[in-house]
Amino acid sequence: MMSYGYTPAWSEGAIKPPIFQTSTFVFKNAEEGKAFFELAYGLRQQGPDEEMGLIYSRLNNPSLEILENRLTLWDEAEEAASFASGMAAISTTLLALLQPGDVVLHSEPVYGGSDFFLKNVLRKFGIEAVGFRPTASPEEMQAQAAAIAPGRLAMIYVETPANPTNHLIDLDACAALARQYATPDKPVRFVVDNTFLGPVFQHPLKHGADVVLYSATKFLGGHSDLIAGAALSSHALMKEIKGMRTFMGTMCDPNTGWMLMRSLETLKLRMERAAQSAQVIADWLREHPLVERTHYLTHLEGNPVQQDIYQRHCLSPGSMISFDIKGGEAEAFRFLNALRLIKLAVSLGGTESLAEHPGTMTHSDITLEDQKEMGITPQMIRLSIGVEDPQDLMLDLGQAFEAVGMPKEVEVAEMA
Repeated sequence: MMSYGYTPAWSEGAIKPPIFQTSTFVFKNAEEGKAFFELAYGLRQQGPDEEMGLIYSRLNNPSLEILENRLTLWDEAEEAASFASGMAAISTTLLALLQPGDVVLHSEPVYGGSDFFLKNVLRKFGIEAVGFRPTASPEEMQAQAAAIAPGRLAMIYVETPANPTNHLIDLDACAALARQYATPDKPVRFVVDNTFLGPVFQHPLKHGADVVLYSATKFLGGHSDLIAGAALSSHALMKEIKGMRTFMGTMCDPNTGWMLMRSLETLKLRMERAAQSAQVIADWLREHPLVERTHYLTHLEGNPVQQDIYQRHCLSPGSMISFDIKGGEAEAFRFLNALRLIKLAVSLGGTESLAEHPGTMTHSDITLEDQKEMGITPQMIRLSIGVEDPQDLMLDLGQAFEAVGMPKEVEVAEMA
């Protein structure tokens, strides 16, 4: 991956690809410009040995082409597209593949921005979003799909593991459902947001997904210094997605693309180190007297269905931990306010560890009733574990617990 798609001889021997910080590209002649635009706008078929030439950085750019070629390797995708943000990747993909009258069947919970886009923005375009419960069985999902008017189901959209509960969705079951309801005239696309585990620890395309999405801001970027997104799919679907990206202007900029290429070189190292630390911390949290419940992918002993999905789909539990502190929002806030090494901030997947309160921050636009149904509680805290020493992180978590104090019910239980 580190050398894929680039030869130093192309750029004066530079070992790293340069940043092509340009808005437009010069044509050799008018005939070449005409040929490039014909391909860009789909006015004719591309010849067998013909390559799409450079036109304008909203359409294509060498820095981004190298990045996108390298991104395909992790998921073994045919093609990739980079975007200005994770939400740009999600919104552009959905608008490219949906049309008025369509219905999207989606998992819950999803990231708050995705939830708002599905339930509020798509509605303005005549597209309906129907969510299925986190605990929905394949049979219950089947029943929900059957209840949708014939010919209207156009997409199954899932985020797995779910943000912030770490709930897993059965990708194989969703892919089978999409195939069941697809017709030659009306395909049902299966789209997966793989931000929490991928592309190192989970590969949805291998389980029947049509499109994989990422907030590249997170693990792909990994240093909390850029905003970007990515979509990966077949050549045919990426043609539609990239076409929509061109006219919406949602593509990544060359400098961000160059920074992402830097980050890809340490992606596996960072994710593996963070996951190792997260396992130690999650196990420690599970035994803490002020922790009511941990949400971590190796803590599934009491849920054989989730455990089975984890074993079939996931290569690691990753570095995202959510837990319910004993008490409520007040205790959660006291805990968060007491943290010193771990920073109180949204986002995830960076080298530094972060903590946030999903109910009032990343998922605050979801009603309290829906939060409860999704398993998001007032006492839930989400941790993104970075690459620091886990012992340092546990010392910080320990002093934050001390700042919260022992709830009376815990004191009584310990005295007993």
